[in-house]
Amino acid sequence: MKYAQAITAAAWALLPATLAAPAEGTHKRAISSIVSGTPMGFASGTTGGGDAATVYPTTVDELKSYLTSAEPQNIVISGTFNFQGTEGTKVVDACDAYPCTTSNGGQALLNTLGGCGSIATYSVSIDAAAYNPIYVASDKTLVGKDNAVLYGKGLRFSDVSNIIIQNVAITNLNPAYVWGGDAIAITDSSNIWIDHVTTSYLGRQHYAFGTGASSGVTISNSFLNGETSNSASCDGHTYWGLELVGSDDTITFYQNYVYMTSGRTPALSGNTLFHAVNNVWSSNSGHMLEGTDTGKGLYEGNYIVDAPTVVQSGFVGSLFTSDASVASQCAAYLGRNCVPNTLVNSGAFSYSDSSFLSLFSGKSIPAAASAASIESSVPAAAGNRL
Repeated sequence: MKYAQAITAAAWALLPATLAAPAEGTHKRAISSIVSGTPMGFASGTTGGGDAATVYPTTVDELKSYLTSAEPQNIVISGTFNFQGTEGTKVVDACDAYPCTTSNGGQALLNTLGGCGSIATYSVSIDAAAYNPIYVASDKTLVGKDNAVLYGKGLRFSDVSNIIIQNVAITNLNPAYVWGGDAIAITDSSNIWIDHVTTSYLGRQHYAFGTGASSGVTISNSFLNGETSNSASCDGHTYWGLELVGSDDTITFYQNYVYMTSGRTPALSGNTLFHAVNNVWSSNSGHMLEGTDTGKGLYEGNYIVDAPTVVQSGFVGSLFTSDASVASQCAAYLGRNCVPNTLVNSGAFSYSDSSFLSLFSGKSIPAAASAASIESSVPAAAGNRL
């Protein structure tokens, strides 16, 4: 599946014109009272809509208008916002690139970037709303109440900053077709906090980071639900989890639950600094971690179960996995020792490359509990459950 990584840069190059970044200093307003808790890790200080008046959209058009507006917004939604069919359909060429086809639990590959190569193509009709994400503008807070769901629509952050997304589900983005839709895509952006979000039934990535540098991003308390009826790995597990190819990204991945995947959780590439703290990875049928470039990952206090291959053969990035014998090396840079991971029925995951730990100096570092203590608590709380 390496061909998909090779065309990631081309995919981002084809995106529509990006939105303007906010004026300097606009992110310093106090965080809105509609938000539960405060951002941690690299996104600390993110305030979203700040003290803007709260709005309550009731239609998909109102929601799109608020999310893309030039001014700060605090947005509260409840129930299901069903985008399916609202923008018509799009006819594109596709091919059967995997052993299983859409009729027997697989995915077809959209040939939008020429990925089919010499494989025979045929025309398919996909939902245009799922294929076209909402380009969220700067200084926005979106909070869900009463099981808020974005059905058939993803979100994209491009050349923006200071955004909070909390307690929503994103689902049903052309799941039968690779390139049919990403849940959340980020490039050239900063100060993004994504918290208590559930993602499922997607055409491609749960989280896709483009090649532009994105700093100060935290994904926390979220549920990446990889169980799917359309699987590129032909086994009900999604292959498309976290694509991290940014040129200078800083990402905190904190107390998330990653379930039923078969690869790319994450694809740690580009020049990404990835801090994975107190997450639970469960049931990975392929490999959990891969990467082709100089990605750097610090893993501590994570609980990893049923992942026979944790790191794909040939991974070329840098990893520090906080083994008990070297955990004290973190103290000089994090202000505390790292916390060892726990692996159950899983492959080897022991790396001690400390050459990049100095990059954490002066940054906001979340506390870390023992891996054993989060086995049940993280899955129980992750996703849109507030």
